[in-house]
Amino acid sequence: MPSALFLSGGRADTEISVVCLTVEGPQLHWRCSNEQLCDLVGSGLPLWIRVNGMGQPHRIRELLEICAIPPVFAPLVLDTPQATRVDSYADVVAVVLHRLRFCQDPLQLVSDQVAMLLTDRRLISIEEAPSSQPFASLTEWLLERTPPAAAEVLDDLLHYMVDNLLDGIFPMLEQMANRLDDLEEAALRDPRPRILGRAYQLRNNLRRIRQQLWPLRHQILLFLRQNQPVMGPDGLQGFREMAQNVEQIFDSCEILRHQCDAVTEAHMASTGNRMNQIMKTLTIVSTIFAPLTFIAGIYGMNFDNMPELHWRYGYIASLVLMGAIATIQATWLSRRGWFEDWTAPRR
Repeated sequence: MPSALFLSGGRADTEISVVCLTVEGPQLHWRCSNEQLCDLVGSGLPLWIRVNGMGQPHRIRELLEICAIPPVFAPLVLDTPQATRVDSYADVVAVVLHRLRFCQDPLQLVSDQVAMLLTDRRLISIEEAPSSQPFASLTEWLLERTPPAAAEVLDDLLHYMVDNLLDGIFPMLEQMANRLDDLEEAALRDPRPRILGRAYQLRNNLRRIRQQLWPLRHQILLFLRQNQPVMGPDGLQGFREMAQNVEQIFDSCEILRHQCDAVTEAHMASTGNRMNQIMKTLTIVSTIFAPLTFIAGIYGMNFDNMPELHWRYGYIASLVLMGAIATIQATWLSRRGWFEDWTAPRR
C-alpha cells in the first residue's frame, strides 16, 4: 500500500533556507546543504529553519537529526495529511495546521499541510506546497525589525505563523458568504437544480474547515496548561488569542451553515410556488372545461327523443352557450386573482 496520497506531477522538491538571528541583524541563507546546516546549528545562534516542499523526505529526516529533534516527531511532519494538532513532548512544541485556500472559485477548496517545531533556539517550519518565499510577510517583518530580533522572538514567530494561517480563513469565509447571498437571490428569482449543488459544495467546504480546526479548540487549552518552558509570556498570550480566533471562525462557519440551509429553503419554497402555479393552471383549465364537457356529453348521447338535435341552430346555440360559460368563468377567476403568476422572475 502507498504511504501517502498521490499528487499530480509529484511532490515539490525540498528546499531549505535558514534565517539566522545574529546580533547585527537577521541573515537569510538560501538553499542550505546539510553541511551548512550543521555549521549554523553548531554556532548556537537562534535559527528559523524553513523547509519548502516534501519531495525528499530523507533530507527532512536528516534535518531533524541535526537539530536533535526526537524521532517521534518525524512521522508527524512527514506523513500527509495529518490531523490539525498542537502538542508538546520534552522541550519541543509541535503544531500542525493546514493552509486553506480556494483554487479559482469558492466551490473548490485546497488544503496544504504546514508543520512547525519549536525548541530552545530553533524554529522549524515545513510546508507541503512550494512557494517562492515561505511566510513572505513574516519574513519581511523579521528582516526589517528594529531592534534586531533575538532568541526570545522564536516563540512569537510560532504564533505569528499560526495567526497567518488562521487569518487567511476569514477572507475565504467572506467570499463564501457573498456566494451564498448570490445563490439565495438566484433561488428566489429563478430556482435551478444546480443551485442546490453549489450550495451543497459550499456546505461541504465549511464542513472541511470545521474538521481542520476542530482539534484546536481543546488542544490549545491543554497546551496552555502545560506551561512549556520554551514558550515565553508573549508566546503564551499569542496562543490565547489564537484560541479566540478559532472560536470566531467556528461561529462564522455556523452562521454560514445556517445560510446554506436558507438557500435550500428558498429553493424549496420557490420550487413549491412553481408547482403550485402549475397545479393552479391545471385547475383553471379543468374548471373551465368541466361544464363544457358536461354539455358535450349530454348532446353526445344517442337518444331519439332529444328535441334539440333537430333544431336548425342547435349546433350554433350550443357553441355560443359553451363560449358564454367559459367567458363567465374566466372573468370570475381573473377577478379573484387566479391568473396571477407567482413564479415570474423578479428583477
